Amino acid sequence: MTGHDSIAVVTGAASGIGRAVAEGLARDGHVVALADLNAESADEVVRLIGKDGGRAHAFAVDVGDTASVAALCDRVLGELGAPNVLVNCAGWDEIQPFADTTPEFWSRVLDINLRGVIAVTHGFLDAIISTGGRIVNVASDAGRVGSSGETVYAGAKAGIIGFTKSVAREVAKHQVAVNCVCPGPIATPFLDKNPPKLRDALARTIPMRRIGEPDDVWHAIRYFASPEASYVTGQVLSVSGGLTMNG
Repeated sequence: MTGHDSIAVVTGAASGIGRAVAEGLARDGHVVALADLNAESADEVVRLIGKDGGRAHAFAVDVGDTASVAALCDRVLGELGAPNVLVNCAGWDEIQPFADTTPEFWSRVLDINLRGVIAVTHGFLDAIISTGGRIVNVASDAGRVGSSGETVYAGAKAGIIGFTKSVAREVAKHQVAVNCVCPGPIATPFLDKNPPKLRDALARTIPMRRIGEPDDVWHAIRYFASPEASYVTGQVLSVSGGLTMNG
């Protein structure tokens, strides 16, 4: 799954977990397609990857818009070729009580966090099958155990878990592995929006007594994207410092 002919697509690649994944895949020798709504930030990550000797290309996409996703797939396939690895990292949420949310908010959360994963996976699926590749979806432990203030988000992430397992069953005959990583609290721009006191309190609830780093999630994704995971599919792995311990 590595080498100069290997192509990897990462959504949400301009920051946070997606950026760590894109940079890691580039270090491992993949040509990386960085897909993100923030084209300027994606271009900057591409520049930094190139500075370190990696190869990457930026693509603007709104994963919540099916036409934008279709355009992304056409561009990547036309300009780079069929990917060996697809990592769905793009996500969005705002913490608030469920009673205060609106239908417009539900639609945005579901479009970005669930429909986006479905659309991107669907758009690249035939290409991934042709390469016998890997798909790794980033869900959340919120989708496994729930999360106050993130009810719709948790529902979307739970949907990703079920979607991952079902796609894994459908494509296993093609030797394509599809797995899911569920981060716990990770130091990303989303978490950084919260007050330091809240982050400190959160860290104290984690058995390892620290907030995770994007690279912690990357290392799990790296395994699922590697040849070593060729007989591992339909699995869900929490990366949470022990906050959730699910069998």
